Amino acid sequence: MTHGHRNAARPQTITTRQHLIVDADDTLWENNIYFEEAFDEFCEYLGHSSLTPDEIRAILDEIEIGNNRIHGYGAVNFGRNLSQCYLRLAERAVDEHDLTRVTEMALRILEREITLMPGVAETLPFLAERHELTMFTKGNPEEQNRKIDLSGLRPLFAHCEVVKEKNREAYLRLAEVRGFDHRHTWMIGNSPKSDINPALAAGLGAVFVPHERTWTLEREEIQDATGRLIVVERFGDLLGLFADGE
Repeated sequence: MTHGHRNAARPQTITTRQHLIVDADDTLWENNIYFEEAFDEFCEYLGHSSLTPDEIRAILDEIEIGNNRIHGYGAVNFGRNLSQCYLRLAERAVDEHDLTRVTEMALRILEREITLMPGVAETLPFLAERHELTMFTKGNPEEQNRKIDLSGLRPLFAHCEVVKEKNREAYLRLAEVRGFDHRHTWMIGNSPKSDINPALAAGLGAVFVPHERTWTLEREEIQDATGRLIVVERFGDLLGLFADGE
């Protein structure tokens, strides 16, 4: 995915008050890098004789796709996925100690401090003064709400919501419940699959803020049939895009 997406509109300053829906993980704060670190540790512990990390990742992706539909996302569920992957791939007898060790690799993610993405601390207060902000994130409600609180960002948002999946229906429901005018509503995020494409499909605008370490299962080609896609390089670029709202 190139930052200068071929269908992206040329950024222009938007001067009227807007409804800005903002993703959390890997848009407001770092998240996937911690899952990647746990995966690297998992590969080292597994010590497979022939499979490469990419091949192990493909098998884990398959497990996660199946489990995500049932259990959702987050570190606790990631621990379950890693355990199932270990049971499938281990080349030695597996005991309870192994599964505990693998699960703990994922659970340590919960102990990570919240690291805001560059520009977020400076940009969000500006946006909150001029526009109505909604944080819209998917995952385990307890895990996500804990991160929202630790981030210190909750007071800047008129509404924070955690859902199991962010698809077209979820955006339509959010816009209806919150009374958003689609013409003045934008989804801001790093994930083509959960932030950009479903928001565009729901008739909203979308601002793509790329993150080079976006989770593999969140990557897909951006489909902009509406002409309502804007691509920026970094979160701080939103300062120039959403100027004073009236």
